[in-house]
Amino acid sequence: MQARLATHLWVGALIGRVQAGGASAFVLHHGDDSRGDVIVKVALMDGTASAYVPGMGLSGERVFIDLASQGIGPDEAEIDAYIARTRARDPDLWVVEIEDREGRHFLTETVEAPDR
Repeated sequence: MQARLATHLWVGALIGRVQAGGASAFVLHHGDDSRGDVIVKVALMDGTASAYVPGMGLSGERVFIDLASQGIGPDEAEIDAYIARTRARDPDLWVVEIEDREGRHFLTETVEAPDR
């Protein structure tokens, strides 16, 4: 099992990639600095959004799962409700919102998305 980067460092790197790409990112909820999971919400600024949650790939690597594969989204209010429910269960959770009209998530990990 490979060691995982502290969450606060990972979030900082994500925000840096977002800003370098010309988009905006905000920490909506600051979770546990070292081991908190992260939900990444991407708002397209038109009432739609997507969200990504961490998971485990087949060979044990960290991946992110597009919640659209679970039928969540693209309505932004639906994604916000999911985030609120998840935060209620996990106080260590980080929530990062990216505002990008192109819908880029800026994740460097593998993203498992639904077949479209």
